[in-house]
Amino acid sequence: MGSLARSACDDSIGDTGFVPDDPVGEIELVRRSTPAAIRNPQLAKEELMRKKRRYRGSQNTSLPAQLQEVNLNAAGIDIGSEEHWVAVPPGRDPEGKDVRCFGAFTADVHALADWLARCGIDTVAMESTGVYWIPLFELLESRGFEVCLVNPSHLKSVPGRKTDVLDCQWVQVLHTFGLLRPSFRPEEEVCVLRGYLRQRAMLVEYRSHHIQHMQKALEQMNVKLHKVVADITGTTGMAIIRAILDGKRNPAELASLRDRRCKNPVAVIAKALEGNWREEHLFALRQAVSLYDAYTAQLGACDAQIEAQMKAFEDRSGGQAPPTPPRKPTTNRSQPSFDARSELYRMAGVDLTRIDGIAATIALGLVAEVGIDMSPWPTEGHFCSWLTLCPGNKVTGGKRLSGKTRRSSNRAKELFRMGARSLEHSQSALGAFYRRMKGRLGAPKAITAAAHKLARIFYNMLKHGTEYVDVGQDYYEKRYRERVIQGLKRRAMALGFELTQVAPDPAPEAP
Repeated sequence: MGSLARSACDDSIGDTGFVPDDPVGEIELVRRSTPAAIRNPQLAKEELMRKKRRYRGSQNTSLPAQLQEVNLNAAGIDIGSEEHWVAVPPGRDPEGKDVRCFGAFTADVHALADWLARCGIDTVAMESTGVYWIPLFELLESRGFEVCLVNPSHLKSVPGRKTDVLDCQWVQVLHTFGLLRPSFRPEEEVCVLRGYLRQRAMLVEYRSHHIQHMQKALEQMNVKLHKVVADITGTTGMAIIRAILDGKRNPAELASLRDRRCKNPVAVIAKALEGNWREEHLFALRQAVSLYDAYTAQLGACDAQIEAQMKAFEDRSGGQAPPTPPRKPTTNRSQPSFDARSELYRMAGVDLTRIDGIAATIALGLVAEVGIDMSPWPTEGHFCSWLTLCPGNKVTGGKRLSGKTRRSSNRAKELFRMGARSLEHSQSALGAFYRRMKGRLGAPKAITAAAHKLARIFYNMLKHGTEYVDVGQDYYEKRYRERVIQGLKRRAMALGFELTQVAPDPAPEAP
């Protein structure tokens, strides 16, 4: 409270430059800040004593319960790439240095933690700045400190007062009075799984770049392989590409490597394999294939780590096998090399892939981002608000200014939106909902609405352990028609009319 009262007093005396605990030049500062009529030592001394009494009175004033100090042993840290500024409550440091600067090296971070322990600090607040907070966060957490990771937008200070020292002091004051809300961070085992999944996503992205490089090299040689096969990295495509790199140039011989599942006949494929075999384009193709194979090998190693980490989770399925999938699972080159659906069922106790639009890969990413425990969000509404999938609520003076959803880089939100995009051709209730919303609002808003519905289903399945059952497209359309009819009846009654159903015309008789 002392620091808050001090800052309030500093603001109240304005431009006088008066510092209550500074014994040097106090009278001179008061003389410079008072009108000419009272610029004499005696009156300046009386003004000084008056301001000191007012300052002490502000310290003794009792505050409401909601403004009492909550975290008495709180520290604030301003994170940087090269140095960290740390502030502790006034009077905690034996040397009188309540604000200190530490480097970002490991030895400096350990010294920071030792200094916090000597100052009797229990809880620390810091903002999530890039990835620079991660080493310090993990070290302080391992040393037994309660670390509060805060969104930077919640730490905006007073404009015009922006320094590293003021930032860490401001964070310390806010955390002392319990005004900071920590960001969501799942359990440790989920964080490890999340790290592996994010690394895997990066490998998939980098590998896709080299697939584009392969296609570019083939196009420069006028080899239209991508026109006759669905995927150049499939069985047929890679067999032909590797044969080209081995020196084969005969189109008929290359086309004979066609897999039996390929739709185009050998003659069509052979026609597309006549090209201009320039050496620089072959060199680019060879390097692209080499890098593609390297990233594929790294993906296999990453999948092994993910599978091992998933097996470390508690079994919530009771030893039962996952139920039969309601639809044929889709396959692509980016899927994990292990049975992710079975492992997810063992971890969660429910089959998340029964939700239309949520494939095993998306379900795995969602579990890695939000975990299995839904207790951090009291209701499904809180969960959807955290995902920023809810409509905006910008109202002032009783007038609604905007209902746009907030922008965020939430990875779980993007996964739900990815699942919502796949509902366009789904013959299910969720698919019918998406198509109806698309007809009314357009595709972007329909994706957000469908993602919101997927998030609510996902939350309730993990929260209550219930399975999702699709009621079907026909049932949804029937219920929607009934709701429309009931609405029309209410509007007709309000206008003094009665809505009745007209019998359909009989079918004409056959001649």
